[in-house]
Amino acid sequence: MIKSSEEVVSVAGERLVIVKGGSGKPLLIFHDELGYPGWMTWNETIAHERELLIPLQPGFGKTPKIEWVRTYRDLAGFYSQVVRELKLDPVDVIGYSAGGFIAAEMVAADPKIFSKMILVAPMGIKPSVGEIMDIFPITMRTHLRATVADPHGTPEFLKLYGGEMTPEQFEAFEDARAESARIGWEPYMHNPALPCLLRGTKTPTLLVWGTRDRVVPRGCIDEYKKAIPGAQVATIEGVGHRPEIENSTEFVKIVSRFLSE
Repeated sequence: MIKSSEEVVSVAGERLVIVKGGSGKPLLIFHDELGYPGWMTWNETIAHERELLIPLQPGFGKTPKIEWVRTYRDLAGFYSQVVRELKLDPVDVIGYSAGGFIAAEMVAADPKIFSKMILVAPMGIKPSVGEIMDIFPITMRTHLRATVADPHGTPEFLKLYGGEMTPEQFEAFEDARAESARIGWEPYMHNPALPCLLRGTKTPTLLVWGTRDRVVPRGCIDEYKKAIPGAQVATIEGVGHRPEIENSTEFVKIVSRFLSE
């Protein structure tokens, strides 16, 4: 069994907590707007081949908030500095939901920062059809249940979120939602300029989407595919916004195949 560990680094003028695990070529991972959920089955499987580096977003509890970060573009600029200072570039990256938004902003500003990019149900571009779910007016438990197609039939989801939330878990979720609202409220969880900034991007890109996603509509995937020339799309049937939890076997297969090409 591969164990993960947390490391506190002083980088880009700030204090950043990074979760590390596995060995091999580095794989950078940006968690979603709910924060890092912990070391899961898909992490364990991929960590047999890759060293996973998971920065815990500023303002999400363990990493202090950075006051000058006011937008997702600012956050992307911060993470770009982190990648350069740690001498990781070019690096493979996986970004989940709002984490995909961050990765897309980074590659738009610096096309050579990533060698391969995987965006899983990414926010960041206004969908052509449908709307990104408004996650802020609803309760935390409603938000969590909306991220999977079948909350009661997903064992790893139940393990993570099925019981009563501890005060610490509730506080961490609310910290994450407060920070996501602070930097993503207006315009709501997208940058109108991002499709234009992504024009001509040559980074090999894979877009992953679950057919029962209620948070990010297929229209977001379609707009990303238009914006990034040659982007591939992989759909996973019957899962929602968290394919890595709902069908980790299929998710790992798709991701590993793309990274090894």
